[in-house]
Amino acid sequence: MSTFQAPKGTYDLIPPDSAKYLAVREAIAAPLRDSGYGYIETPGVENVELFARGVGESTDIVTKEMYAFETKGGDRLALRPEGTASVLRAALEANLHKSGNLPVKLWYSGSYYRYERPQKGRYRHFSQVGAEAIGAEDPALDAELIILADQAYRSLGLRNFRILLNSLGDKECRPVYRTALQEFLRGLDLDEDTRRRIDINPLRVLDDKRESVQKQLTGAPLLRDFLCDACKAYHEEVRELITAAGVSFEDDPKLVRGLDYYTRTTFEFVHDGLGSQSAVGGGGRYDGLSEMIGGPALPSVGWALGVDRTVLALEAEGVELDIPASTSVYAVPLGEEARRVLFAKVTELRKVGIAADFAYGGKGLKGAMKNANRSGARYAVVAGERDLAEGVVQLKDMESGEQTAIGVNEIVAELEVRLG
Repeated sequence: MSTFQAPKGTYDLIPPDSAKYLAVREAIAAPLRDSGYGYIETPGVENVELFARGVGESTDIVTKEMYAFETKGGDRLALRPEGTASVLRAALEANLHKSGNLPVKLWYSGSYYRYERPQKGRYRHFSQVGAEAIGAEDPALDAELIILADQAYRSLGLRNFRILLNSLGDKECRPVYRTALQEFLRGLDLDEDTRRRIDINPLRVLDDKRESVQKQLTGAPLLRDFLCDACKAYHEEVRELITAAGVSFEDDPKLVRGLDYYTRTTFEFVHDGLGSQSAVGGGGRYDGLSEMIGGPALPSVGWALGVDRTVLALEAEGVELDIPASTSVYAVPLGEEARRVLFAKVTELRKVGIAADFAYGGKGLKGAMKNANRSGARYAVVAGERDLAEGVVQLKDMESGEQTAIGVNEIVAELEVRLG
């Protein structure tokens, strides 16, 4: 037992389970790469103020969950709690929006950190794949991202997820709704912290998951009843485009999400097999975020999908991913000359793109063949002194058990044919 363990609320990804996480990341990224999204990677730490301005000072993320610290040089930094603000900051810093090719379409994958009470599906360190389309106000872009996420989930075999959709209005119509909501909320029996939110961002109160709060929200004014004509038309086009693509969704007039920067389109992917932590991903439009962090007006939209929760959703549905064995060929040398010859052949196999491994440590035939079985290899290549004297190696099909003598100099070409 090691002296050290992973910090509370975090986890290690180790084989063979780590292969599932890699497969999920790849499945989410694949439709993005096919749709013009380029990969971006940002630091794991950012200036605290980036998240305070962008995510919102009244959010739980900033007030309670963010890991913030001061460096030896006096800088106030935070482990990134989400990806959008970091990606937009990087795009602005690199002047990607000045390339003349808007929207700038980016995707990313990485770890994020929030100080929360650990439970299944909610960790202090978690993994997401995200996508952002920066610099264009177009309902088709909102629809595209929702459709691509749906496509990614279905490519994994997920079926029992739901898409919740809402509009949060814009700077024209939301202030009118904000006033009506504040008036309603001030008449409720709420604790001091929640009452403070009424003045800072009353929509946060709607996002409160406590039953004592939710009970009192019955009859609260709904944003959809306050949308201006432009926001209504925009939202209706998003709905029509998604529907035309054959993607099912549910209108959820109470959907707010936990970040302050969202405007107009907001959506969430939920899976009812995960209990209270049912959200597997979500996103929306954030037309004012660039200006909040000191950039020009750049209407944008994006989402982030949780890798951890997607894996849990797959398990809840009993979906087994088709993950190919990491090793196709396993070489078993018997004797020093065989070690030299087979090690060279393993190197050749890898050069032509065949996943190959080697029986290291000088194990005997029985132990080495056990390792070959555990590796999941389709073929084992075995050679001893007598085989090499005859210029051959033994090629064993690990599925059928059939064994064939193949010329030493022919084994690479033979395996290329057999493995396609």
